[in-house]
Amino acid sequence: MRSKLILFIVGFIIWCLLRFPVDAQHIFIGIIVAAFVTLLLGDLFTNRPAQFFKVQRYLWFLYLMPVFIWECFKANLDIARYIISPNLSLKPGIIKVKTSLKTDIGLTYLANIITLTRGAITVDLDKEESCLYLHCIEVGDKKEIITAAVNKFENLIKKIFE
Repeated sequence: MRSKLILFIVGFIIWCLLRFPVDAQHIFIGIIVAAFVTLLLGDLFTNRPAQFFKVQRYLWFLYLMPVFIWECFKANLDIARYIISPNLSLKPGIIKVKTSLKTDIGLTYLANIITLTRGAITVDLDKEESCLYLHCIEVGDKKEIITAAVNKFENLIKKIFE
């Protein structure tokens, strides 16, 4: 119940910030919209609402963003090298990467970050085993690099979401 209340309050505050200056009509509509979003997404939001008040989570997220942007830039250069090199022989394949993340949101963020940064696409994730299945452009020498990247992002995501 507390998580739904926090979701309602956060949604209402965001609504008010987007509709600044606020009058009585917008407050009434904001309450309706925040209540509607809470009813739809309240169960998906969080099981631990106290996590929202931990400032270090937000600081780690601010640290994650430039790291992610840099890794995304490097991955794009790497993919461009694959495209430009006509005689480059690639060995694509699927690898299984074990992770220590347990929450749905942590696994989802890790899967999306790896998909955007490493020349790999997350094909599947297994929550029970906490592992990702990645389709990689180059499996041979990239397996260790991808595993290292997963571990790097895994530690940051763990500090933010778990």
